[in-house]
Amino acid sequence: MRIPRLRAALLALLVAHGNLFSAQAQAPKTYSSSEILLGLKKLNVLGSVLYIAAHPDDENTRLISYMANGRLLETGYLSCTRGDGGQNLIGPELREQLGVIRTQELLAARRIDGGKQFFTRANDFGFSKTAEETFTIWDKEQVLADMVWVIRQRRPDVLITRFPPDARAGHGHHTASAILAAEAFDAAGDPKRFPEQLKYVQPWQPKRLFWNTGSFFVKPGENMDGYLKLDAGGYNPLLGQSYGEIAARSRSQHRSQGFGSAATRGEALEYLQFTKGEKASKDPFEGIDMSWSRVKGGAAVGKLVEDVIKKYDPANPSASVTGLLKVRAAIDKMPGADFWKTEKREKIDELVYACLGLSLTANASEATATPGNQVNLSIEALNRSSLPVTLKWFEAPAIDGELAAVGNSARKSLDEALVNGKPVAKQVTITAPTKLFPSQPYWLRETGTTGMYRVPDVVENYTWPEHPQQANRVESWEVLGTPENPPVSEVLFKVEVAGTALYYSKPVQYKRTDPVYGELYRPLTVVPPVAVNIIGQAYVFADNQPKTVPVNLKAGRADARGTVALQVPAGWKVEPASIPFDIKNRDEERTVSFQVQPVGNQESSTQLRAVATVDGQSYTRGIQTINYPHIPVQTLFPEAVAPLVKLDLKRRADNIGYLMGAGDEVPDALRQLGYNVTLLKPEELTADKLKRYDAVVLGVRAYNTIDRLKYQQKELLEYVERGGNLVVQYTVSRGTVLPEIGPYPLKLSNDRVTVENAPVRFLKPQHPLLNTPNKITSKDFEGWQQEQGLYYPSEWDPKYQPVISSNDPGEKPKDSAILVADYGKGHYIYTGLSFFRELPAGVPGAYRLITNMIELGKDKAN
Repeated sequence: MRIPRLRAALLALLVAHGNLFSAQAQAPKTYSSSEILLGLKKLNVLGSVLYIAAHPDDENTRLISYMANGRLLETGYLSCTRGDGGQNLIGPELREQLGVIRTQELLAARRIDGGKQFFTRANDFGFSKTAEETFTIWDKEQVLADMVWVIRQRRPDVLITRFPPDARAGHGHHTASAILAAEAFDAAGDPKRFPEQLKYVQPWQPKRLFWNTGSFFVKPGENMDGYLKLDAGGYNPLLGQSYGEIAARSRSQHRSQGFGSAATRGEALEYLQFTKGEKASKDPFEGIDMSWSRVKGGAAVGKLVEDVIKKYDPANPSASVTGLLKVRAAIDKMPGADFWKTEKREKIDELVYACLGLSLTANASEATATPGNQVNLSIEALNRSSLPVTLKWFEAPAIDGELAAVGNSARKSLDEALVNGKPVAKQVTITAPTKLFPSQPYWLRETGTTGMYRVPDVVENYTWPEHPQQANRVESWEVLGTPENPPVSEVLFKVEVAGTALYYSKPVQYKRTDPVYGELYRPLTVVPPVAVNIIGQAYVFADNQPKTVPVNLKAGRADARGTVALQVPAGWKVEPASIPFDIKNRDEERTVSFQVQPVGNQESSTQLRAVATVDGQSYTRGIQTINYPHIPVQTLFPEAVAPLVKLDLKRRADNIGYLMGAGDEVPDALRQLGYNVTLLKPEELTADKLKRYDAVVLGVRAYNTIDRLKYQQKELLEYVERGGNLVVQYTVSRGTVLPEIGPYPLKLSNDRVTVENAPVRFLKPQHPLLNTPNKITSKDFEGWQQEQGLYYPSEWDPKYQPVISSNDPGEKPKDSAILVADYGKGHYIYTGLSFFRELPAGVPGAYRLITNMIELGKDKAN
C-alpha cells in the first residue's frame, strides 16, 4: 500500500522514474545470498493471496509462511482489529496502548514469515458472543469498505478466512470477519460498490474464497475428503527452516498474548473448504496464470528473470545486477500500467540494493523533534560490491546553508563514486516546520466510537516541508489499512548503476547502542514543546480531605516556559490555580503538585484535566513511551486526563500485600482508598511474612505467570487458614502453574459476561461481602467498562459460596463471578470481575466491592 510521503514534485519524479523503495523506521534490512535467490525466484511468480481474520494472533502463521516462502506469492494478512480489547501478559497497557503493542507484534511477525500486514478501522471493543452483537457496535459498511479497499489495492487471486461465518468461530468478531470476507469477495469487483475508491484503485474480483479450517473446528473422525489439502510443513533449503519453524518464530512475536510457540517439523496438512468463486479440485490457485504471461507483453520478461536465476552466483550476488537492470528495462517497455509491473519493479530495485550490498541511512542525532527546532542528520552511503556505483545526490526535506533548495526540499549534489567498502558520510541540519503535528498514531488522532476508529479526512504534516500547498496532505483513503504512520521524514537518494538511475527513500530514524541489546533503532518522533502527564490512573476520594495530584512536565525543546493548571468541574476545588515552569533543557522533566478537594458530600464521578500553556498555545496531551525488546519503541500522546471520583466508602483495614501477575494498575487504585499496599515478591509468600497483612491480593493471571506459586500455594493457604483474606483475580483457564488454585476444587472456564451493565442478581443478599463495611446495591454495577467479568469457574466445590449472578442476553445465569470459601479462620475469594479495567477507569461500585472483599470478616476481628 503506497502512501505519498514526499512533496508533490518529488513524488511526480519518483512516479516518472518508477523507482521508489522505502522502508519503515527499524534496523536496516540486510540480505543473505539465499534470501536474494528466494527474491529472484519470487520475481517470476505473479500471484497473490490475502488471509483474513479478526485480531492480531488469529492468523495462521504456518500457512502464511508457506504461501510467502514456499509458493512465492505476495501474501497478506488483513486483521479487522488491532486487538485493543485483549488482555496483556507482559505489562499494564490496555485498550489503545495494547492495540499499538499488538500492531507492532504483527509487524514483527510479518518480518519473519514474509507476509504484509493490513487493518480495517474496526476497534476491538472486547469479547463479543455473536456477529449480530458485533455489527451493532462496528459500522459494518465501513469495515466492509476498508476490506474492499485492501482487496482492490493488493489484488489477491485467492482469499482465505481463518474462521467460519457461524457460531463455531467462538467469538463474534471471528464470525463477523468471515461474513465480511464473503461480502467483500463480491463487492471488490463491483464498480457500484464504494465508487469513491475508484479515484485511486480499480475494481478487482478474486478468483475464489476458502475457509482454512483446523482441528478446533473439525469433529474427530470427520471425513475431510471435501477439503483441499496442502502440506505446509515443508522444508525450505534457502532459508534453512521448515515453514513450521518459521511460523513458530513468527507466532511467538505475540508476546503480549502469551503465544510463544514450539516449532513443528515434517508434514503439516492444512485444509481449505471452498466458499465462493470458481471451484478448484486440487489446488487453491488452479486455473490462475501466475507467470509473466498474465501481463500484456510480459512473456519475454519471464525468460529474462529465469536467465538471472540460472546465472546467480551466491558468492557474488552483484554479478546479477546487470541482468536485473535488463529485466527492469524490459518491464519499462511493456505497454500500459499494471499492478504487477509496479509491484515487480519495486522488488527489482530492492534486489539490486541487496545484490550491491548497498547501505543508505539517515540517522538523527536525537530521538525526537519539536516544531520549529533543528535536527542534525548523519547521512551515510556505502557500496559493498566491486560494481561501480555513483551517488548522484541526496535530498533532505528541509533547507540549510549547505544544501541547494529544490522546491520545498534541500538537495546535496555529490556525483561521488561509492568505492567498495568505503562509506561516504555527510552531516546536514534540517529544520522542523512550526506547524508539525505530534507523532500520534493516525487512527488515534481523533475520537472514534466504541466500535470504530476515526481517521481524519485529511492527515496533515507527515513530512517535513512547510508550505501552503496541499502536497503533504494525505487523504484518509491513502492511509487506511496501513499498520502505522509513515515516517516523519525521509531522505531520498539517487544512485546510478551501469547508466541506470535508481531512487531509494530512507526514513530518518534515531540509532543508539544499548549495553545489553546492542544497536537499536527507533522512529524519529515529533513531540510538543511540553508534554503534560497526570501521575496516577484515577483519583478517588472516600472523604473530603484534599489529595495531592502530581503533574509531570517533559520538555520537548530547550527553554520551555509557561504555566500549568488543572481543570475541574463545579463541586471541586484546586489549589493553586496555576503553577509557572521554566525548563532549561530538552527532555528534562519537572513535577509540580496541586491539591484537589471535593466540595460537599454528594457522590460524583467526573474528569480531571491538565493544561500547559507555552507561548500562548495550550497543550493537553501527555507522552507515553512503550518499550519492549521485541518491538520498536512506540510513543503515544494520550490526553492528560484522569477520572475524579467522590464516593461514599468505609474501610477498616490498613495493610495490603499485592502480588503482581501479568501486570495491572490495581495497587495504585487501592492506595487511592488509603490502604498501605506492599508489592510482594514470590519468594516472600510465607505464612509468617504474610501475617502482617490484613489481606493479600493476587494480580490478574498470577497463576498463569508466576511459576513459583506451585511451591508457595501451601503458604498462601496457611495464611488464609490462620485468619487472612486472600483475593484472587481472574486466571485464564489454560496454562495454570498448578492444577488447583483454591483450597477446594475449582474448575476454571472461558465463561464470561461481556455486557458491561448486565443486571446483577444477589444470590446471598445478607452475605457480609455485600453489606460490610459498604452496602452493595445494583447501582454499583452501573458504568462498568468493556466487560463485567471473564474466566468464571464452571464448576466448584460446595464449600464455595456464590454471591452474585448475571448473564448476557439470552444466556443462562452465571453464578461464579465471586466465589467465597471459609478456610480455617480466614477467607479465600476468587473473582472474575474485571477490576483491572474498572478501577483505573474510576468506576465507584468497583471500589466499594473490592473494599468489601479486602475487609471481609474484619468487623468480627474488631
